[in-house]
Amino acid sequence: MSPLTFLSPRRLREAAIVMLGGLAGFAVDTGEVAQAGSTLRAIETRGVLLCGVDGGLAGFANRDEDGDWSGFDADLCRAYAAAILGDARDVRFVPVTTAERFNALADGEIDILIRNTSWTFARDVGQGFDFAGIAYYDGQGFMVPADLGISSARDINGARICVQGSTTTALNLQDFIAANALTVEVIEYPTAQAGLDGYASGECDVYTNDLSSLAGLRVSLETPSDHVLLPDVISKEPLGPVIRSGDSQFLDISRWILFSLIAAEEFGVTSANAETAAGTSNNREIRRLLGEEDNFGERLGLAPDFAVTMIDATGNYGEIFDRNLGQGSALGLRRGLNAQWTEGGLLYSPPFR
Repeated sequence: MSPLTFLSPRRLREAAIVMLGGLAGFAVDTGEVAQAGSTLRAIETRGVLLCGVDGGLAGFANRDEDGDWSGFDADLCRAYAAAILGDARDVRFVPVTTAERFNALADGEIDILIRNTSWTFARDVGQGFDFAGIAYYDGQGFMVPADLGISSARDINGARICVQGSTTTALNLQDFIAANALTVEVIEYPTAQAGLDGYASGECDVYTNDLSSLAGLRVSLETPSDHVLLPDVISKEPLGPVIRSGDSQFLDISRWILFSLIAAEEFGVTSANAETAAGTSNNREIRRLLGEEDNFGERLGLAPDFAVTMIDATGNYGEIFDRNLGQGSALGLRRGLNAQWTEGGLLYSPPFR
């Protein structure tokens, strides 16, 4: 029997129309919206998690010549595979473009989308998708050649600006231009890489994208130090995992796997001590997180010690961030808003209680 049999009329209507990239007027067919519990069963039967990622963005999801994936998003995919299937290697990375990502999720080509995707009203409400949380707090910014001597985005009057078309990035740029009464030439490109190529070849003077993307794209330029990221942040871009609507169990799983990574960092549970922390800690919240009390894993449909397996394989949130994006990485990003709430950032897990 098709899972659609169990859907309400309202959910059937929601499943019929999905905005491509969150832009009104671009619709895609969602296929079958998930039935509660169906996603977990499909993953367990298949024995592999299908994780939608960027096709190539340094620091987030990048494939080397041997086909091995690295990056913040790639490691989140591995963490989900470890938590759900018990092995971080049981993941298949599915590269999807900005235009393809929601179709791929709706059609069941991927189980979860972990690919620099901003949580917006239009993407979340009535479109057949659910955001499971915020994995990275981002914002849109600008990159310019250092020798231009520009110190603020408000100084780009008369400039040519490269931007990826049919995205919230392009819409944010138009809002910024109007709000600051700028006269500029906007040149749209079909992909982020095409926009970077246009910028690198001199077709435009400024390149705008999410700051995380700009940092990843900048390191691929011939001489990264010849280009600077301006301090202006013109939007809020909360990036997080996305799943199909209708599967309440998998939504809980997706949320609490992310929360487990965040909480583990707060509590000092790392890849080095995850296997022993549960048995040695007197903190009951840590014991619940790691499966020693209250059977939280069983309530999700996962192994009692799913968090131990996951953290042992990939590290906690901070370890994943530092390895791929932090000061010691090629991108050299500060934690900023992505620091723990106890350190002045916005990272915050609900209580394990």
